[in-house]
Amino acid sequence: MGTDTKSDTALTKSNITSVLRYDLPASLVVFLVAVPLSLGIAIASGAPLAAGLIAGVVGGLVAGFLGGSIVQVSGPAAGLSLVVADLVITYGWRATCMITFLAGALQLLLGVFRVARSALAVSPAVVHGMLAGVGVVIALSQLHVVLGGSPQRSAIENLIELPQQIVNNHDHAVFVGLLTITVLILCARLPQRLRIVPAPLAALLVASVTAWVLDWDITRVDLSKSLSEWATPIWPQGDWHGIIAAVMLVALLAGVESLLCSVATDKLHEGKRSDLDKELTAQGVANMVTGALGGLPVAGVIVRSTTNVRAGARSRWSTILHGVWILVFAVFLGWTITLIPMEALAALLVFIGIQMVNMGHLRNLRGHGEVPVYLITMAGVVLLGLAEGVLLGLVLAALLALRRLTWVTVQARPDADGRWHVLIGGSLTFLGVPMLTSELHAIPAGAAVELDLNIDFMDNAAFEAIHAWRHDHERGGGTVDIDEIHDEWYAMAASGARMFPAKTPPRAPDRWWLPWSHRRHGRRSPDYSLVPAQHMPEEDDLAVPDLLAGAREFHRRTAPLIRPLLHGMARGQDPSHLFITCADSRIVPNLITSSGPGDLFTVRNIGNLVPRHGSTCADDSVAAAIEYATKMLNVRTITVCGHSGCGAMAALLSGGEKTVEGSALSRWLRHGHHSLARFVTTESDGTDDGPLDRLCRVNVTQQLENLRTYPQVDELFRAGRLELVGVYFDISTARVHILESPPVPAGPP
Repeated sequence: MGTDTKSDTALTKSNITSVLRYDLPASLVVFLVAVPLSLGIAIASGAPLAAGLIAGVVGGLVAGFLGGSIVQVSGPAAGLSLVVADLVITYGWRATCMITFLAGALQLLLGVFRVARSALAVSPAVVHGMLAGVGVVIALSQLHVVLGGSPQRSAIENLIELPQQIVNNHDHAVFVGLLTITVLILCARLPQRLRIVPAPLAALLVASVTAWVLDWDITRVDLSKSLSEWATPIWPQGDWHGIIAAVMLVALLAGVESLLCSVATDKLHEGKRSDLDKELTAQGVANMVTGALGGLPVAGVIVRSTTNVRAGARSRWSTILHGVWILVFAVFLGWTITLIPMEALAALLVFIGIQMVNMGHLRNLRGHGEVPVYLITMAGVVLLGLAEGVLLGLVLAALLALRRLTWVTVQARPDADGRWHVLIGGSLTFLGVPMLTSELHAIPAGAAVELDLNIDFMDNAAFEAIHAWRHDHERGGGTVDIDEIHDEWYAMAASGARMFPAKTPPRAPDRWWLPWSHRRHGRRSPDYSLVPAQHMPEEDDLAVPDLLAGAREFHRRTAPLIRPLLHGMARGQDPSHLFITCADSRIVPNLITSSGPGDLFTVRNIGNLVPRHGSTCADDSVAAAIEYATKMLNVRTITVCGHSGCGAMAALLSGGEKTVEGSALSRWLRHGHHSLARFVTTESDGTDDGPLDRLCRVNVTQQLENLRTYPQVDELFRAGRLELVGVYFDISTARVHILESPPVPAGPP
């Protein structure tokens, strides 16, 4: 931990400039935001005002120096204010400081054991709902202060007393509060270049100056009383179960909020990613220090962290310096705090509380079906309390997760020809067996059924239900063809393979690469050797159904997986290779290169021939592809791929015995005469299986030289901006051989 921190904070000559240029200005901006927020959160927590400033200093100096995030800013967090306020009422302020100290020790222990990432398992819906509930409670309580009254004990009491408070409000207090909120709203609507002073500071300045000039009767912040209340922490008195629960609650809430803030902050900058275990350890040390000094609990705060990033911070020095500025302010300029109206700080808290109900989070959660978790957590925090609301949210999130894990859908529909298609999706467990068997038994006896299993789990009860129904249906004269779209759960269970403990069992090999003659939707091909000749299907009768069935299989299995990828490519292509290969049906470029959509710009012809530039019998289609690939697509590699047993090369060796003189094929094969001439002058190197395969290899080398007769190709090749590669595929051994690429010559070709 120490090595990384030292490297991040070491002030070498190279990074002093960066600190002065970026981090110093950013630290001043964050400082101006942090001071009013720290004071406001202290008020909302029922703690001395000095406790908020102490937490701000410790969050900057300690958590900033030791933390695992280079730009995260820690300090007193509004999300913890309800917990602290309840602890102050129950145990007193000094005992609350000891609870903060113990919570920091627990965080330190968890960080040492590297369990930080497990904290991210908490549903974000619960966290956002908790913060929203805290925001509502803060806004309701501080609204009473804005109106010149005092907040009640609970959110319900605050809501009940609100009408009476509005009737009996103090005019000057209301004016200060409304003025503060108005400035906050106006600052948020200003263009970024005009936001010279942070909105919280501007609002407090305007409210304070206005109240002082007009001499309004308002309540002022009294920092001297807060300082006189400072004392060392004491051990809390009461039921030790409650004390342990309080320590765990503060540690977990502060830890989770800090870690989620680290993850969110990483998305805002391009620098070093956060070390979450290191961050949790730093938060633990910071909370031990702030507890010992009489400060509020410390956590990573998204508002200050976002401000830090947007202000241009590059390193942890911005966070550290912001803590220094808070310390300097508290020591030398603390008297200015007495000019701030309490109603202005309360109005700032009302504004912050409303902002904590983030509608953007609600919209994001709606797409994942987690809005109920958010709402239940928020309502629980407002109506019952923070711990109770979080517990309700966690229970509901767990129940919804369990429901998703056991959710199953069954869709059964007949075709016009009476054949039934059944699609089963989800996780097949014993809980879904009643619905599953009900749908399956509704299929008429004797019907032909195609059963597609799109599942990620199947327990024994579900397997037995499907297996038993299949046997009963087939005994009744029907047929059942089972196709498992993803994992082979049914096939593995039927074979007697061990299914536990993996959720996803070992998959049977995918069948997408098999020829149509070897697969029929995962079913064995019909054995036509036993079919009488008069009943033998015509070749076309076999090909068309295979093509259509293949398209259906693509739509069902592959299209949903690659649709997001292809959607992003819909507007254009950016391939890296021009791939010239033979039209032979046994050559599948994407298969032998493990490439996907958008990788290869492919040209296929008989013999993978490249007509020489300017040839009297040049082929415009190949020349056009070369021109388009090099000039428009800016490919970086041109590959010529030949293969063993090439029919075009066999025709060249035979002297064209199998071609008709003057035919299109014979004219095309003239482009291979250079390969034949090269073959005659090339001796075997012992790597081929005969003259035909040697010619196939020689042909690849010759086509690479033919490519260089194209001026654009030769120019790019000489400049080192284009690579020419020869590939030879041995069909019988399924081996891809990379042939030696031609060297860049010193002179013209």
